[in-house]
Amino acid sequence: MGFAITTFLVIFLLVSSGGLLLFYRETTARRIFEVIDPRPKEKSLSGTIQQTFSSLGVVLEHFESILPKSQAEVSVTQKRLIRAGYRNESAVKIFYGSKALLPVLLCALALVTGLGSLSPLFVYLAALALGFLAPDFWLGRQITKRQSRIRRGLPDVLDLLTICIEAGLGLDQATARTAEELRRAQPELCDELGIVVLEQRAGRARSDAWRHLAERTDVDCMRNLVSMLVQAEQFGTSVAKTLRVHSNTLRTQRVQAVEEKAAKTSVKLVFPLVLFIFPSLFVVVLGPAGISIMDSFNMLSH
Repeated sequence: MGFAITTFLVIFLLVSSGGLLLFYRETTARRIFEVIDPRPKEKSLSGTIQQTFSSLGVVLEHFESILPKSQAEVSVTQKRLIRAGYRNESAVKIFYGSKALLPVLLCALALVTGLGSLSPLFVYLAALALGFLAPDFWLGRQITKRQSRIRRGLPDVLDLLTICIEAGLGLDQATARTAEELRRAQPELCDELGIVVLEQRAGRARSDAWRHLAERTDVDCMRNLVSMLVQAEQFGTSVAKTLRVHSNTLRTQRVQAVEEKAAKTSVKLVFPLVLFIFPSLFVVVLGPAGISIMDSFNMLSH
């Protein structure tokens, strides 16, 4: 079993090295030319990190064809990547490439560290399952973080939208100005608003552009906002008042959520108190009494 795995890993590494040499022929030639004719270059740390990640992404793209997948599965994965903020065409390939390459790397790590010798079947199956599912868990975590940031930043964006509309701008111009002004403070939400502006400039209806925003983010408060904006446009009500009311509602919900978490704290403290603090108190309080009782029994027995 171990010999077969070792042979497979050696063959895999040889094939991967050959593929990298073929894919990076131009890079190799450029490096050879730099060695022959060295010239001073200034490289920033961010540029180096970006180049490293891009090279890693190119490597992962070539492994995505290993996994069998349907068009429906690819479509669902692409929607999840968009919700996480990854809209590049290569994001799907990198995702499936990581699902194909990570199990092999974990198996190689188990073989090198010697964990595979403890229980080969269990360890290698666990490594394969963990490597295959880890990208899904990571992507779900990224989606949750991005949705949380969008949910927290929405009241501030709505306040600036309200100010712009009350200053005389239309909803489209106010959206573009808000996306430009708050890009540093709320990059995720302003990025989504920028897409809304681009869709409207391309000729898409305003209601459709905002509905696409709700579908991309998949946040409940954003869906409510889009529904209110569509209704305000249909019935001709004031958009500024609608945005102000929704902003105040979101802030009230935020305060209520914090109060709810604070109320749950006392219940959550019961378990660490019972499991960790009370036993140590019992040892400190009853320990000396127990030792005295044991000494008394020993003296009586003698």
